[in-house]
Amino acid sequence: MMQFKDEFSEFESAKKPDTSTQYLKLEDTVLVKRDLDTFPNLLKKKALDKYQLIAFIEKKLIGGWTQKNLDPILDTLFATAMEKRPNWRTLVRWRKSYIDSNGDLASLVAKRHKMGNRKKRVEGDEVFFERALSRFLDAKRPKVTTAYQYYKDAITIENQSIVDGQIPIISYKSFNQRIKSLPPYPVAVARHGKFIADQWFSYCSSHIPPTRILERVEIDHTPLDLILLDDELLIPLGRPYLTLIVDVFSGCVLGFHLSYRSPSYVSAAKAIVHAIKPKSFEGLNIDLQNEWPCFGKFENLVVDNGAEFWSKSLEHACQEAGINIQYNPVRKPWLKPFVERFFGMINECFLTEIPGKTFSNILEKEDYKPEKDAIMRFSVFVEEFHRWIVDIYHQDSNSRQTRIPIKQWQHGFDIYPPLQMKVEDEERFNVLMGITDERTLTRNGFKYEELMYDCTALADYRKHYPQTKETIKKIIKVDPDDLSSIHVYLEELGGYLKVPCTDNSGYTNGLSLHEHKVIKQINREVIREGKDNLGLAKARMAIHARVEQEQEAFIASKTKAKITSVKKQAQLADISSTGKSTIVLPKNEQQKNVSSYQVDADTEDDWNMDLEGY
Repeated sequence: MMQFKDEFSEFESAKKPDTSTQYLKLEDTVLVKRDLDTFPNLLKKKALDKYQLIAFIEKKLIGGWTQKNLDPILDTLFATAMEKRPNWRTLVRWRKSYIDSNGDLASLVAKRHKMGNRKKRVEGDEVFFERALSRFLDAKRPKVTTAYQYYKDAITIENQSIVDGQIPIISYKSFNQRIKSLPPYPVAVARHGKFIADQWFSYCSSHIPPTRILERVEIDHTPLDLILLDDELLIPLGRPYLTLIVDVFSGCVLGFHLSYRSPSYVSAAKAIVHAIKPKSFEGLNIDLQNEWPCFGKFENLVVDNGAEFWSKSLEHACQEAGINIQYNPVRKPWLKPFVERFFGMINECFLTEIPGKTFSNILEKEDYKPEKDAIMRFSVFVEEFHRWIVDIYHQDSNSRQTRIPIKQWQHGFDIYPPLQMKVEDEERFNVLMGITDERTLTRNGFKYEELMYDCTALADYRKHYPQTKETIKKIIKVDPDDLSSIHVYLEELGGYLKVPCTDNSGYTNGLSLHEHKVIKQINREVIREGKDNLGLAKARMAIHARVEQEQEAFIASKTKAKITSVKKQAQLADISSTGKSTIVLPKNEQQKNVSSYQVDADTEDDWNMDLEGY
């Protein structure tokens, strides 16, 4: 097995930033003291005026900072504005604060921000406030007014039994202020749940940007906000699912897969194959102005926790190809932001002008009916989506004017060209990305979804290599878009053998697994509807009646039956391990008069016809 080796690991370790203080808690963090810029402009201006006064006096002063030396200078400075003249002691106190703070201008700011009463003015209502608070901190998320009403009502009822020293009731404004002063995280946990609270308040680290193309690649699915039409019938098909792969370094689209089947391993595998292989525009009925050179074997594939990405088939195929799968934590899509952002760009920049566009939010839909306005066929959309990716998105700059995706790709390609697969490696990768299953090798080959697969080479293999109960079960790889053949792993030969379907009618040519399952379901419904259930029921009831008649006749004869007759009775009575264990009828049935049992002519004909097979 190929082992993935990062040849740039030393460079990666060198570029990672220092995170020694990144995860310290608040109580363990050393804060830098506030400066003058953090105060209001009025306080800042007064502090600067104090500093200029101290600096001026420092130059003019002869001797110490005493009243005798300071008063003459102050009288001269404030001769025309004596109301603004500070006392000499005040000036000395300002200077001392400035010197003690090692020249920090913030020490000259008046401590007005610490003024005011910091104690509760109303006391005695704590118990009732806690009760109201417990009702407010509820997942039903009641309003503050509801909690306040409960608070008032509880105190009002309590005060009825108190003569002196009744419990005071604070105003709604004060009650609301108490609520707002609570720590926000516990409030969010109680009212919205821990997951939402963590989203709002948890630390979100930034991504370490990749240094080369295909170093980090993101994949995801989304239903497009657009209704498309069937190519032949021109009827609305609904919203298709888009599986998209984006290169983080350049922002280029590497590949995609569009389907009406729900996101699955198949859609993920098809998108990965499209991303790794060189792009070909064969089959498109449009001419594009540019090429799509974005392909190659990527290093890290970032996925979410969808079931399709936890598939063993995907894991094994990526391991074989040397691709590392990186799983995002559960319910944290913001850790995979680039592909998520690209989905929004598609809806806003590409689908907006196309008739048939739907809305992710049903409230935005209003009276617009997209299924009636849909005009674009599925194949036309695929072609135009290619044009939008190759000729518009790749060629245009991003919203911040920091890069052009295709230029960034070319720049990265020139510095670190990505690994590319050879033709035989591509063919092998196509096989590896197929659906993995296990089937038993029989004398007729393999059976998969009621289709038989066999060939001369497989028959020769059966002749030369004996099989045991363990080895007769073989691993097969199935291309979900083409059931005309499967690949079977033969351990003795150390490789996969391509085995075609034995159907000679051409039914499986280009047949997908999904189409085959739909056809089988329709066929079952047709067979089910074609059965004459009434006629079958009458025939089965006639057989039961004939069996009972034979049993009654045998018992009534009281003659010794031959062993062959007894065996016939056992056959008719259906004696088995899951049925009856005796041919004797219950006593109430033995008393019946055999001759009194009458049947009509049609039923008697049915008996004769059915018993011919015994």
